This record gives sequence, C-alpha cells and structure tokens, in this order.
Amino acid sequence: MHAWRLTRNASHIDRVRLTAMSGKAVFADVLGDQPIQPAVVPWEVQDAPARQATLTRILIRISREALQGASLESLMQGICDCLVAELPVAIVSVLLLDDDKTEFIHEVYSGEFTQSPLAVSGRWPITVGAAGRCVQLGQPHLIRDTAIDPDYVPGNATARSEYLVPIRHGRRLHGVLNLESARTDFFDPESCAVFDVVADLVAGAIHFARMADELSAANRKLERLSMRDGLTGIFNRRQFDARLAETWARLAPDGTPLALLLADADFFKALNDSAGHLRGDDCLRMLAQVCEQFVADENDLVARLGGEEFVVLLPGRTLDAAIHLAEALRLAVEEQAFPHPASPLAAHMTVSVGVAVLVPSLGDSPRQLLAAADHAMYDAKTGGRNRVAWHAPA
Repeated sequence: MHAWRLTRNASHIDRVRLTAMSGKAVFADVLGDQPIQPAVVPWEVQDAPARQATLTRILIRISREALQGASLESLMQGICDCLVAELPVAIVSVLLLDDDKTEFIHEVYSGEFTQSPLAVSGRWPITVGAAGRCVQLGQPHLIRDTAIDPDYVPGNATARSEYLVPIRHGRRLHGVLNLESARTDFFDPESCAVFDVVADLVAGAIHFARMADELSAANRKLERLSMRDGLTGIFNRRQFDARLAETWARLAPDGTPLALLLADADFFKALNDSAGHLRGDDCLRMLAQVCEQFVADENDLVARLGGEEFVVLLPGRTLDAAIHLAEALRLAVEEQAFPHPASPLAAHMTVSVGVAVLVPSLGDSPRQLLAAADHAMYDAKTGGRNRVAWHAPA
C-alpha cells in the first residue's frame, strides 16, 4: 500500500514522506532549499499508485526548476533529461518553431537519438513528420504504433509509441513536446495528462523568456535613444560627456593626444527669426551630416552639444591634423550653400570652428579640453566668423 504522511515543525510543512511498496522510505523536500533526490525505481516494477507518485514527483521537480530562473535552454534540457532518466521513454525532445510557424528551427533532446530532419539538413518544415502534423492539428496527438503511422520519422530503433503535445501559450504556438517510448502501453491517460502540463510549463518558460528578450531589446533601444539627439540623430551631450571621460582615461597612460573641434553656426538666431524654426531645424540637420563626414572610425565621435553647437572628438590627432580637419569642415559647410537670408557675412550658412588639442592626464579633468575648444571658438567668432581658431595649452 502507498501512503502519504505529512510531518510538521513549528513553522511549516517540511517534507512529504512517500512510503513505497518495498517498505523503504523515499523523501522529497517540498519546501526546503536543498531537494533530496529519491532513488529511481524502474517503471515496470512500480504498481499503479507508485507510478502516479512518480509522475507527480517529476511534475513537482520540473515545476520547481521552471521557477528557479535558469536559462530557457538549460530548463528545456533539464526537462528532457529528467523525463528520460525516470520514465520508460527512449527520446524526449522539444522542437521550437519559427515565427511564421512553417518550420522547426531549434531542437533540444535527451535519450538515444539518431538524426532528425533538422540535424540532417538544417531544415524541418511542418509538412514533414508527426511533429509537423501535431502543429497543423494544434492539439495533443498519440501514436499508439509507430510502425503503421505514415508520418512517423524514426528517432530511435526501439520506439514503438509516440506522444506529441503542442507547446502553446495563449494563442501563440511555440513548438512541440515529443516523447517516444519502447512500450506500447506507456502513454495512458494519467501519463499523458502530466506531459500536457509539462508542455504548458515549457510554453510559459518560453513566453517569459521571450518577454524578457523583448524587454531587454526595448531597454537597449531606449538607452540608444537616450544618447541620441532627437532632431539630428547624432549623439547628444550626455553621450559626448561619457565618451570624453572614457577616451581621456584610455589615452592618458600612453600620452596620446586628444583633439576636439567645436563648430558653431554663424548668426543662427537670425536664420530662425527670418526663415522660421523649421528652416533652422533643416540647417541643424545639414550641419550634423557635414560633421559626420569627419568621423574616421568608432573611436571618433560627433555630437550636438546644444543649440547650434557641434563637437567632433578625434583621439590621436595632432594639432596640425586637427586644424586641417577643422578647415575642411568649414569649407564643407560653405559648399552646402545652405541659404541664409539674414546673415551679414554671406548669402549662405557658415560656421566658426574652435580647435583644441591636449595630452590627457589622469590628474586633470577632461573638461579642460572642452573649455580650450570653446575658448578657440570664441576667438574665431570675435575674429570675424567663418574661420578656424585653435588653442593648445601646455
């Protein structure tokens, strides 16, 4: 006879004691942190109550593992391993579908396995095999005799029966849970009911894993957006400050110079007042595109500092190289010939560019570089605008 006995301490139920037909006690820790794994008794020597207890224990184990926060891949592998280890099944596999529900694209399995269509060719359309038929039917499917099923794809030479369950969360079908047994009498209503629940657990884990992936992707997108200027699409002041500090610290040990160009649109307020803010926005986008032309690699950076000011951060450039790039930038803006009807300087938009070069030192603030470039830009403004000025303090 199979009996359940609950023992309590002062605070909670500690263990469920399962007294097997052999008379030996098998313990499963239900609420504790460290589960005690019971000895596996072969299925064929278990009576009906023992088999029911085994299925219940497996379901509890899988449910607990599903709540432990393990990766989806390890969870699916653990489920397959658990079922193969404790039940008379030759193969357990989880087959995941693509977004269009036309092909299986991923497979996790345990057991003595030959090669599935996915392993052989890299493709497994749902038009092939009983697993594909399960997808098309959209409901659990039992094959009592694999020898006479026209769609059965041999996965193990000993398999005689197969049970397939759609892995579905809400209306979304994620794939199929597949079990194959050498016994023809194994998939009874009780065991199939357990496997239906296992499929639901896998579906829930997939759903939450995909939700987590989508949330991570959304967070990464928000992070990228938080570092971009909404008008021009280039980096904003926040990203510039972070990159300046990072680059300063990176170059300091080697004594590598760091150059900065600070470009400011000449008489920009007059453009806004005369042509309107929409025209001013077009001008800022044009300036951002011109500045981007002077970025050579991922170490360089272009950002909108604020208003009509743009910065180009150029690691490793000497003063002469930076002045040359600044003059090229100024000429590139002139070549755009962006109309400026209110400029007393020219009929088109022009820029004044300040250049600063410093050798970073860990004992100094990187803001010195920006201050030096701002000082040089002010010199370019007071010197007549539409020109380049530089400042290279010791």
